[in-house]
Amino acid sequence: MGFLRNTFAVVEREMRRLRRQPMYGVLMVALPLTSFIFFAILFHKGVARDIPIAVLDEDHSTLSRKVTQMIEDTPTAQIAYGIQSMEEGERLMREGRISAVVQIPAFFEKNILSNTQTHLEAYISGSNITVNGLLSKDIQTAVTMFGAGIQIQLLTKQGLTERQAMAQLQPVRFDKHVLFNPYINYGYYLSPSFMPMMMLIFIVMVTVFSIGTELKNGTAREWLRTADDSVGAALLGKLLPVTAAMFLLSLVMFTIIFKVVGVPLNGSLTLILAGTLLFIVSYQSISVSIVSLMANLRLSLSLGGGYSVLAFTFSGLTFPIMAMYPAMRVVSKIFPFTYYTDLFVDQMLRGAPAICSLPDLGGMALFIVLPLLCLPRLRRICTEEKFWGRS
Repeated sequence: MGFLRNTFAVVEREMRRLRRQPMYGVLMVALPLTSFIFFAILFHKGVARDIPIAVLDEDHSTLSRKVTQMIEDTPTAQIAYGIQSMEEGERLMREGRISAVVQIPAFFEKNILSNTQTHLEAYISGSNITVNGLLSKDIQTAVTMFGAGIQIQLLTKQGLTERQAMAQLQPVRFDKHVLFNPYINYGYYLSPSFMPMMMLIFIVMVTVFSIGTELKNGTAREWLRTADDSVGAALLGKLLPVTAAMFLLSLVMFTIIFKVVGVPLNGSLTLILAGTLLFIVSYQSISVSIVSLMANLRLSLSLGGGYSVLAFTFSGLTFPIMAMYPAMRVVSKIFPFTYYTDLFVDQMLRGAPAICSLPDLGGMALFIVLPLLCLPRLRRICTEEKFWGRS
């Protein structure tokens, strides 16, 4: 009972601090909500559309105009410029005004009608991997369909039925089935990645700030005395208001993800909420460890910020963890964000059985041990004045 009473006394003290210092409101409410709204607007379309490209038509024939129209009809490409030379296309690409140039050679129609192989060339900027992949796929699909249509016409003129011509043209048919995100909607996996990423940054910042300001302002001993010198009660009482605020913020985040962005929820919301609570507490635990070891507000904020932003790199969302070097796969495990995104994708898109997410919950729970190891160090920096006043 004494421990709970001491914890509650620190909670009351912390609530007064939250009301007196506007920075808490900025870090726990204003900035996170602004970032959520920003990403909701950013990924509102879900899929990149109407990427500007240029076409150099050196044939000016019926068939060259037909293939140009088929490229224009793809969802990704938008023909923004009809250029007169490759030099003009190179200039537009260097200026960033287009992402691809399609060159239709002279005698394009003549070569097709005379059954002579001809080439249509596309120059696509590789500076953006996503744009490169989308344009490559859609332009290739349009040209392939155009070529298939020409071949079917030639074969039907030779007496074959359209079905026979199709079978001869494509003796083996390949059927592709994209699971879980069939529309390749970027909002479906980037929104549930970037929003928790922003939230973890603010969890780290506000936790480091709440403890670091006690040291900077020389109030650490008062904080500890409020808990009757119980460092465990003092730490728990300080973290609980932040934990509660961040969990409520996560509910707002889920509302935006599932209702505004429209991300499907195919699995267990209960598991996601449990994982979110562990996610918050795990990053609070890491923050406590950082500020306990550094005993310096500025240095702890810098170190916490650097550690936070590295999480996305090792999460496997942009480069698969299974394709990393073994050492890098090990490094990816020191970030709770890796486990959280895995759990989120499993329960959100894949609808995986609950048992598949238990290892991720366990991985995040392990980080909660860190503050327990740092309690002696935290007591020391709170009671020895040589650690106070550092900016």
